[in-house]
Amino acid sequence: MTPNLPFAGLRVLELATVLAGPQVGQFFAELGAAVLKVEPPAGDVTRTWRTPGDDPDSSVSAYFAASNWGKTSVPLDLTEPAAQAELQQLAAQADVLIASYKPGDAEKFGVGYAALAAANPRLIYAHLTGYGPASPRVGYDAVLQAETGFMHLNAASPADPPQKMPVALIDLLAAHQLKEGILTALYQREKTGRGALLAVSLLDSALASLANQGATWLVTGRDPVPLGSGHPGIVPYGTVYRAADGQRLVLAVGTDAQFRQLCLVLMRPRWAQEPRFATNPARVRHRAALEELLLVRIAELNGTALLHELARLGVPAGAVRSVGEALAHDSAQGMLLPAPGGQFPYQGLRTVAFRSSTWPLATHLTEPPPLAG
Repeated sequence: MTPNLPFAGLRVLELATVLAGPQVGQFFAELGAAVLKVEPPAGDVTRTWRTPGDDPDSSVSAYFAASNWGKTSVPLDLTEPAAQAELQQLAAQADVLIASYKPGDAEKFGVGYAALAAANPRLIYAHLTGYGPASPRVGYDAVLQAETGFMHLNAASPADPPQKMPVALIDLLAAHQLKEGILTALYQREKTGRGALLAVSLLDSALASLANQGATWLVTGRDPVPLGSGHPGIVPYGTVYRAADGQRLVLAVGTDAQFRQLCLVLMRPRWAQEPRFATNPARVRHRAALEELLLVRIAELNGTALLHELARLGVPAGAVRSVGEALAHDSAQGMLLPAPGGQFPYQGLRTVAFRSSTWPLATHLTEPPPLAG
């Protein structure tokens, strides 16, 4: 533990599995907290979620490693009274407890908020559920993506099948909500001396993240439709183009001035003067015509040279990279945790993406994800 990290001395108990809760636990571990992960005797289920490339003999799968750096782990069978008593002793000394039980299960195991807060009034108890404290439904990310509009919008067109996002997006959004709630409660505790019960659901987290798509329906009464990777109110923005050298790229042209610069780089300055394309509202109305022109023109050019020139002139654009290419890029190196060697000789990925002048800029976790047991 590094003493000058912001959460040095903070004690966190993690009674959560899969992704959302463990992401919050790793967040606190990265910033100096002592995080104890309490697992069932069989371990967090993600230890068994292995891809074909995972080591079949290791209890640390790639999925488990995504959210469990910097923690220690203890197996406890909370159906047993002795384990419940041990957990209650741990909670009496904890600052934060992260749980992801179905409503009613925490009380059944003797680890509900009321009982633990009676012994430790400063405890901040962060409870994550799928659909809120009144619903017995278990929350699964793919189902929540379907039920909250994300899969509907994530299709190439209204005629194409909805698609799930390739990461557990709703879990990650809920993790951010949970962190924000805990940080708010920690701030409040500094003033009152008392902890709090926090309730975060995957459902509410997903709905809160609909952002402009949700506001479109509320304000206009029009249900947003799938546009592939295009943007409903900005053109050209998000469409994937393929250049003559095979380079895939996207544009994110948010202003008319940027569009004029794009047309100059493409050696088609007259496009920016056409009434169909001169302003963003006009480009949105004539989306199909403009996209067809761009697809044809960019296919005639060298993509690497085009991206270089667009960057030079301040036109937002980027190459479409694979995950491996993104993490191997120079710009990603500050987000990687160093490989500790030993039984887990692999790098990790930070959950903390911000930096501060008041703690070390290159703080690294040295503890890899804990082995089972």
